[in-house]
Amino acid sequence: MTEPLTPGEYRDLLSRALEGTVDADTRPPTPHTLYMPDLHRTALYVDSTVVQGGRGDGKTFWARSLLDPVLREAAAKEYRISRLHRLYVHPGHGMDIGSPHYPGPLTLNSLVAEKALPEEIWYAVLLTALGLPEMSEHAEWSQRVAWLRANPGPAERALADADAAASAKDMVHLLVFDGLEHLHHDGATVDALIAGLLRVALRMRFGTRNIRFKVFLRPDMFDAAKQLFPDASKLSGNAARLEWYPTDLYGLLFHHLGNEDDDSSRRFRRITGGWEPGQDQDRLGPADRYVPPIALRNDPRAQTELLEQIAGPFMGSNFRKGKTYTWLPNHLKDSRDRVSPRGFLKALSVAAETTRRAYPDHDRALHYDAIRSGVREASKVRVEQVSEDTPWVKLAIEPLAGCQVPIAQGTVVRIWEENGLPRDLAETSARYTQTDRPELVHTGPRHPDDLVRLVEELIALGVMRRRDAHSDEHSLLDLPDIYRIAFDLGRRGGIPRSSR
Repeated sequence: MTEPLTPGEYRDLLSRALEGTVDADTRPPTPHTLYMPDLHRTALYVDSTVVQGGRGDGKTFWARSLLDPVLREAAAKEYRISRLHRLYVHPGHGMDIGSPHYPGPLTLNSLVAEKALPEEIWYAVLLTALGLPEMSEHAEWSQRVAWLRANPGPAERALADADAAASAKDMVHLLVFDGLEHLHHDGATVDALIAGLLRVALRMRFGTRNIRFKVFLRPDMFDAAKQLFPDASKLSGNAARLEWYPTDLYGLLFHHLGNEDDDSSRRFRRITGGWEPGQDQDRLGPADRYVPPIALRNDPRAQTELLEQIAGPFMGSNFRKGKTYTWLPNHLKDSRDRVSPRGFLKALSVAAETTRRAYPDHDRALHYDAIRSGVREASKVRVEQVSEDTPWVKLAIEPLAGCQVPIAQGTVVRIWEENGLPRDLAETSARYTQTDRPELVHTGPRHPDDLVRLVEELIALGVMRRRDAHSDEHSLLDLPDIYRIAFDLGRRGGIPRSSR
């Protein structure tokens, strides 16, 4: 009989298994991290052109997994999507600096300044991926766009020929687009570029049999692009969302605990039982990935029972402080009820380290106060991430520090005006316009001078929510804990803004 793990052993296993999970955008996916929630299956359908997800929901993870032949094969087998076996996959856009497959931010700035149409840019990317000789003959993207503009007939024939050649081999060309929030510093230009991308994607979707786009982007960006391209609604019907229910989050946690190559992880698998080698074992080797039993992936009761062994049933000495299983995801939600798996794992990683330091003799691996500390740290990470992608969000929320939520919309607008927010937004936009560092290209707000519409943008991003049905100055606005804590706003009865 396998001995159960001690609290200290669980603590150590949590630390090892969750190390680096917050760096998912900078670390390529591996068999060890390849967890496949049932809800994400539709995101990998070849005909699901648009895949929506927030920061940390898995857009980059799945984009990179599709580009990796071994991980793509693993997903094809586990999700039983046979078309994933028959793909030519090409990068359409991403975060690689100096990629030969697509123009980087500085090049895009130049193309936009030279009045290149968004559709021309994306057709040039598509023809480059398909290997059109006229594209490879020109080193500069401006030359490729110029050739395309001067030769529309040969370009269209090249697309038809590539489609027919792929059809003859029963293959599909799939272009993968990620990191689209970094296309340009100006929000309106980003909207136009994405609308152009979706136009080309729609034409490939309905005009070819074997050329498809896979576009990973935030929901608010999809909504904004649809305002410029009404036909994009035709892509909504087969659009997918990277959603994470609490069962998926805990399934991900247990997946990590059961996929470390050490004795504690092997004992964890034996104790919980029912783990199976992944469908990809013939390619990856016997110790690379194990799939948790279905109960640990989908059954709240089984997950709760296991979590209580690790962290106890309550967030205090009794039930009045809340049940640990529901409390944790509830306090990591944004205003659209989305929980980032990265933030979830970060909170648990910090909780393990905090328990080791402050509560080493606790009878569980995680102390409830350490879990609160983990949520505070996850809030800091979430704010850092949103500040990287959309620095204007930080500019908008920081003047509200010290306020109590809920707070009237009129009060928020007044504070913004008193702090000169429109001026600061304009200066920040100008600074990013002039930068010579492509990694610093960010999206600004679409309506920097209209502070009421700025509120709506923050709501669309999940940073704010309305507490009532009104939308006037008396409307009450709230911030979920995942943003409120790090931005230093208070709430009566909520988690304190900083650790004691």
